[in-house]
Amino acid sequence: MGIFNRKSNESAVAVATLPVDPALAALTGDYTIDPAHSSIGFTVRHAMVTNVRGTFAEHEGVLKLDGANPGASTASIDVKIASIDTGIGDRDGHLRSGDFFDAEQFPLMTFRSLEAQQLGGDKYRITGDLTIKDVTKPLAIDLEFNGSATDVYGNERVGFEGSAEILRSDWGLTWNAALETGGVMVSDKVKLNFDISAIKNAA
Repeated sequence: MGIFNRKSNESAVAVATLPVDPALAALTGDYTIDPAHSSIGFTVRHAMVTNVRGTFAEHEGVLKLDGANPGASTASIDVKIASIDTGIGDRDGHLRSGDFFDAEQFPLMTFRSLEAQQLGGDKYRITGDLTIKDVTKPLAIDLEFNGSATDVYGNERVGFEGSAEILRSDWGLTWNAALETGGVMVSDKVKLNFDISAIKNAA
């Protein structure tokens, strides 16, 4: 089942005249991300030899799904930087400091979608603006639509999982330390991971 259409072109205009898939149309509406069943995290190389993984425990967001015109669907996410958790308190404190995120001055990391594109099947690419600290740059997130379901409490849910890679230096996160054996303590490349469950708002 598709959620987002490809960018408009001649063939897309022709497809738009076809009847809307009833199952797809039924997903139309506004959704609120369920933070208790969602995860926003990252993976970064440490000391050139291993990976450190972390999550942001506090985040909120909304999705607007349009079954009649899936390419018009949107996503908006706010992440509380102070909620970063890598499992080591001292490291988390360093990440919150001015060396990295400066969470006191810049408490939120935000994403606002601008465009949605179907890559094939249930795979999509969502492009938008990612803001970290005082820097806003484009970010493309590859997503897979995991389907929809009604949970035991009667909530209508949709699920997505996805990832993206960024260079943290593009957002001004440049702190590092050289290793005696060569290389640096923290890699510039960071992988972002998203596992999202969203509940449809009551009409």
